[in-house]
Amino acid sequence: MNILVTGGAGFIGSHLVERLLGGGNRVVCLDNFDDFYDPALKRRNLARSLQDPSFKLVEGDLRDEGGLRKILAGEKIDAVAHLAARAGVRPSIQKPALYADVNIRGTICLLEACRENGVRRFLFASSSSVYGNSSQVPFSEDDPVNHPISPYAATKKAGELLCHTYHHLYGMDIACLRYFTVYGPRQRPEMAIHHFTRSIHEGRKISVFGDGSSRRDYTYIDDAVDGTVATLFSEHGFQIYNIGESQTISLGELIQAIEDQVGKKAILEHLPEQPGDVRQTFADIRKAKEQLGYNPQTKIREGLARFVQWYLQEKENSLDTDEHR
Repeated sequence: MNILVTGGAGFIGSHLVERLLGGGNRVVCLDNFDDFYDPALKRRNLARSLQDPSFKLVEGDLRDEGGLRKILAGEKIDAVAHLAARAGVRPSIQKPALYADVNIRGTICLLEACRENGVRRFLFASSSSVYGNSSQVPFSEDDPVNHPISPYAATKKAGELLCHTYHHLYGMDIACLRYFTVYGPRQRPEMAIHHFTRSIHEGRKISVFGDGSSRRDYTYIDDAVDGTVATLFSEHGFQIYNIGESQTISLGELIQAIEDQVGKKAILEHLPEQPGDVRQTFADIRKAKEQLGYNPQTKIREGLARFVQWYLQEKENSLDTDEHR
């Protein structure tokens, strides 16, 4: 199958690209290497894939309608995994117009290009943030999600609505995946697990927003990719699936677990809760289990051990590189 992965140089995207290539597919990656975090890290994410003759990298913007048409027609794309987005809850509060432009208009441009070129199979990367501060747990795909509390969450809800519209009007086969805080090797540097690990290892202060009782459902990258690949190779009509671990851990417990793996104590600075942050996330994954065969295997402490091992190896490699310059 010829598959377009937007945002394929990112954290989840680069792992998905490798898995798809390993399954014998041809993969085209579209990424604009924006500066939300160091573009050099994203290029490093693709180092292995760039050695594969079945992989093609296209540097371009999701909002370039002509460029999208050229890719979809010229590369004979069969399916699209749309992971590209402006990411992050807190930054979206500072730049709501940018988030709307990239995440909403960019998604419309891609859906239109798919419609024009007869690409029927489409996967949209949504987020657990659409559930807002729902008090009903675990979160089910059937729950109303009409109260987002950040511009980022609102753009993801809007993306789901657009996907449903294109399914209804044009018969496109579309699945929306609500990812629950994916972590693991290559995780974005500003995300909690990566940020906490780096700060504890370097002896830097960690800002803890709130009293540490907020809870998250963390999903290990291998499990998230399992669910994504299963979705890409299934027929859906239009469906929404939670991709989570269906286990929660408090912020305080998470920091303690990272301390145990790093072998150092955290220096904590307690601050008020941040606007836009939800109190808890908790995925009901029964639908994904039944319809996709999704079955997450990695518990949080095992996943943290793997992440910290990767992080320390990356630090060692960068030190070796610096010494030989």
